[in-house]
Amino acid sequence: MSLFLILITGESGAGKSTTLRAFEDLNYLAIDNFPIKLLFPFLEEVTKGGLAERIALVTDLRDPSFLKEFPKIIEELKTRGIAFEVLYLYADTKVLITRFSQTRRPHPLMKEFKDLTRAIEVEKEKLALIKELATIFLDTSQYNVHQLRHEIFTLFGKEKDFNKILLHLIAFGYKYGIPYEANYLFDARVLPNPFFIPELKPLSGRDEAVKQYLLSEPTTLEFLEKVFNFIKWILPLHKREGRRLITVGIGCTGGRHRSPALTLMLQERLKELEDIDVVMTLRDVDRDTD
Repeated sequence: MSLFLILITGESGAGKSTTLRAFEDLNYLAIDNFPIKLLFPFLEEVTKGGLAERIALVTDLRDPSFLKEFPKIIEELKTRGIAFEVLYLYADTKVLITRFSQTRRPHPLMKEFKDLTRAIEVEKEKLALIKELATIFLDTSQYNVHQLRHEIFTLFGKEKDFNKILLHLIAFGYKYGIPYEANYLFDARVLPNPFFIPELKPLSGRDEAVKQYLLSEPTTLEFLEKVFNFIKWILPLHKREGRRLITVGIGCTGGRHRSPALTLMLQERLKELEDIDVVMTLRDVDRDTD
């Protein structure tokens, strides 16, 4: 049986429970607050019993041995050749404060520090080393529960060949904030803006007319070629480091015209590359304005 493991960790309030439920809906064997010391006996039992091929476990500071044992576990997973990812969720401190103020659940460090802001800051400090071990990062500051669920389905919603790099393309609008999970950002605001063409303004980057307008400008092809060549260059570098997810953001002013069109065209071009799976998020395309 071919086993694949997702270890979900990160900051309290960043959406680990929502993420775990999404994996459960994707038919993963999903368990919350898993004691990390029990991982290998658990995996052996699952394998022997043929209970599951895909497993998602949340493990974090609620486990007293988490900080000490987690780095050892990661090294042992690598030694045993078990296919795994460490999905690390985090969010801006102000966002986490708001989320905890809207729920009855206390922050796990509140008993020790009393002050919520201090508890969040200390947890971020304690998790710094764990964050270095992650292979996939998600900044959930701008996500509600439905958007986070959609993001998990985008990244993991189909069978993946985990020998391949997973490339996540995000089209976004700078006016709504950059996607902090992106490894690399490209600014498409240097290209002509269809927003100022009356017949194109109500359309979006999904529409062929918008794409053709952009392609009428030679700089667009040059932009796409340079981004494509950059991605092609960095793929083996990430694979060498064992990072199987690369997130690339392409932004314009509002994320409605230029960035979605470029992202869609880039996705088509990337089909010629081997050893890569491409998924795409058009984050702001359905907002009202560009």
